Amino acid sequence: MSERATREETVNVVWSGNWVAERLGVALEGGDELGDLLGLALRRNPKRAHLLVSNVLGKHVPQLPSVVHGAGYELGERVRALLGPQEARRAVVLGYAETATGLGHAVADGLRDAPYLHSTRRPVAGVAPAGGFEESHSHATSHLLLPEDRDLLAGGGPASTLVLVDDEFSTGNTVLNTVRALHALHPRERYVIVALVDMRSPADRDRLTAFAAEIGARVDLVTRAAGTVALPDGVLERGQALVAEQEARAPASAPPSVLVPARVTRVALDWPAGVPDGGRHGFTPDHRTALEAALPAMAERIATALDADAPGGGDDHGQGADGDRDRIPAAEHDRDRSPARSQGQDRVGDQDRVRDQDRVRDQDQDRDQDQVRVRAPRRVLVLGFEELMYAPLRLGTALEELLGARAEVRYSTTTRSPVLAVDDPGYAIRTRLVFPAHDDPADGPGDRYAYNVAGAGFDAVVAVVDSTADTPALHAPDGLLARLAEHTGQVLLAVVPSYTPTPVQEPPVLPEPLRGPDFSSYAPDEVGWLLQDLSDTELEAPTEEREEAIQSGGAHYAESLPVEYQPSPAYQALFTAALETSAARIARAVGTVTETVLAERGPRPVLVSLARAGTPVGVLMRRWARHRHGLDLPHYAISIVRGRGIDATALRWLAAHHDPADVVFVDGWTGKGAITRELAAAIEAFEASGGPAGFDPEIAVLADPGGCVRTYGTREDFLIPSACLNSTVSGLISRTVLRADLVGPDDFHGGKFYRELAASDVSNHFLDTVAARFDDVAAEVDDATKELLAADRAPTWEGWAAVERISEEYGIHDVNLVKPGVGETTRVLLRRVPWKILARRGAGPDLEHIRLLAEQRGVPVEEVDDLPYSCVGLIHPRFTRGATGADGRAVAGGSPVADGGEAVREA
Repeated sequence: MSERATREETVNVVWSGNWVAERLGVALEGGDELGDLLGLALRRNPKRAHLLVSNVLGKHVPQLPSVVHGAGYELGERVRALLGPQEARRAVVLGYAETATGLGHAVADGLRDAPYLHSTRRPVAGVAPAGGFEESHSHATSHLLLPEDRDLLAGGGPASTLVLVDDEFSTGNTVLNTVRALHALHPRERYVIVALVDMRSPADRDRLTAFAAEIGARVDLVTRAAGTVALPDGVLERGQALVAEQEARAPASAPPSVLVPARVTRVALDWPAGVPDGGRHGFTPDHRTALEAALPAMAERIATALDADAPGGGDDHGQGADGDRDRIPAAEHDRDRSPARSQGQDRVGDQDRVRDQDRVRDQDQDRDQDQVRVRAPRRVLVLGFEELMYAPLRLGTALEELLGARAEVRYSTTTRSPVLAVDDPGYAIRTRLVFPAHDDPADGPGDRYAYNVAGAGFDAVVAVVDSTADTPALHAPDGLLARLAEHTGQVLLAVVPSYTPTPVQEPPVLPEPLRGPDFSSYAPDEVGWLLQDLSDTELEAPTEEREEAIQSGGAHYAESLPVEYQPSPAYQALFTAALETSAARIARAVGTVTETVLAERGPRPVLVSLARAGTPVGVLMRRWARHRHGLDLPHYAISIVRGRGIDATALRWLAAHHDPADVVFVDGWTGKGAITRELAAAIEAFEASGGPAGFDPEIAVLADPGGCVRTYGTREDFLIPSACLNSTVSGLISRTVLRADLVGPDDFHGGKFYRELAASDVSNHFLDTVAARFDDVAAEVDDATKELLAADRAPTWEGWAAVERISEEYGIHDVNLVKPGVGETTRVLLRRVPWKILARRGAGPDLEHIRLLAEQRGVPVEEVDDLPYSCVGLIHPRFTRGATGADGRAVAGGSPVADGGEAVREA
């Protein structure tokens, strides 16, 4: 660090917040340093009229590069001292776009060994976001996180520290939003928040403290100064009116201050290969080492270009006799009235040089304008570009060190934020240049700004942009370079190559979801099926044949389909009666689980139902969210297969179209929790194999009688009529299929659309009947949700314990053949070869359809006590067709079953 970066000047200047303070009553309350660090301005922003303008950030106010870098570096050293060297090496630094991208990088420099990443508002083709968050008060609110290394934010586990850097804390909302989003993806034990100034109110400080306690993490703050902003009532409206009044008087962009525009010369930097242009995709300690080694040579190239193309350097481009470009003789453009001289940023810098320059200015005022002036040290501005702050800053520090007393080097950057300019010594933004965006921004064309450049007396401006921004718009007659040329004697353009991460190899084209009416009887907006259509493939096999193949290990249950059960008139009537009886009960559960998801997973979850039992529930949850809250939630159906995992291609599709953290998996009910465990293991395996991270394996279910999840509508085991039928209550879609000869590595799992069963379809009748009861149960849902959110909902796994006990008591010794709960028992009777049904003594109407199906298939129903479920279905153990009749009640050799289907207890 140079000595110049650590010394303070005492310059007799007007505070650059007086103008706003006098007119609006805005005041900075805190230590004396606040006035040195900050000025005030007004901006065109409907959320916050005032703007705290930093004198050491290098964004709006030209400042010595060494001071800007030194401010961040010193904060980084303090963080390193706080963490200790070992933990500092494990930390990851995250800076905020756009104003703190350079500050955050300088903080990472101060930590020495920490990698750095900054948020961005520029999407990059081929780079999927690893996360994002909102900055509520900003001009552009949405932030993306685009690290090349997808594990960067994981930080090596929960013990690592995340260091978040912003230029100021106003409310703490941005930090809260960030920590909330990232903690959900990668929980960690410690966060360090770094800023130049902390201007939060006491209430906002308490809010962050409470949030840290809520997530169980330590949060430290490291700032240079602290205080508050006193805002009188009505300041937003009065500020907006004042902005409108002032803008009506002044031109949008400062008028030219030279007679002949400067020539623009491109300078080749020879940027080091492989070094990113900044932290948009991550910046490692190795990158830092390579850049430090290359900076002196790049500064030398800029200095050579400045000398070669300087006015009076041998080429006449309209200079005066003294070699300076002729300036328009208006008082507001004299160097002694430049914004850089009246805002206090020289309070940090070289004291002797300022006294020398003041002496030169005094001499200038005593001479006639036509006489040759005594020239002050040459003033050079290194101008960065929006988020590209660090590369220009480090070029500026290297140029400052190289030129020494031969030139005064300053640094600032352009911005997308509109701020009012007022040419008054007591106002922080004295001039404004306006030009069109030149990097093809994702949010469309718009104006961009450079503040305090016009009229600041810069002899040369070095404009530094990345190659993405080196477009025709940059060179247009109204572009940035033309605007700069109107206010200086020399313009150099230095282009840093935009870093492009190595793209992640994905399948050339991922499949697209299937939708009704081409696939399923649901409306196209109700659900997108992440399946491939196998409707023309013969997949059905007799139930007994399938059971034998499954139990013998010759086939997996997902490699074929059972013949679709066609309900008898009596059974269909039972379904209709059950639906009418239970519609309100189901509506309450739907509302409760949906409200719980909205409360805990954010206002815009992406519902992903586990096909197919979860799909009617997902559709009902979507309908509830739209009916009660006007939300149009995305909903997809995905295949998960016990023993084979979840559809990885479907997960990749979801990650490519949505933030994985927003995905909420939905199922109809839990039995013993096998699918709950399967999903958790499948997500872990998916991420370990290189799949996108961030999916939460927790399942939201309508009913959780097994105590397997924490997000549910009820834990009662009751009849959900959609469990009574197969495809005819699930959009006419089959159970999902996974077979190697039909499903390739980049294909979705398969399913069939039984169009021929349309006459028996009750899918939409089921949905409409339940949705018609939403208003009736709204108050009950509100009460139940409030109670659930305050309750301990940790899984008890009571169901799994009961299944293990039943498996041993009945001599089955395989929990996969024990299917607990009304829904799972129904599946056993419809799809598998059932052995017997265990019914809780005294169970009522919820089991009427179970008894009817059992009677049709000749399966005994045994009344038992101490059953945590209404019923349990037992699949026939050790099944072979040669040993079993059509009723499935006898098993030969070694079976624990005697004739008549009674269990044989083993000693």
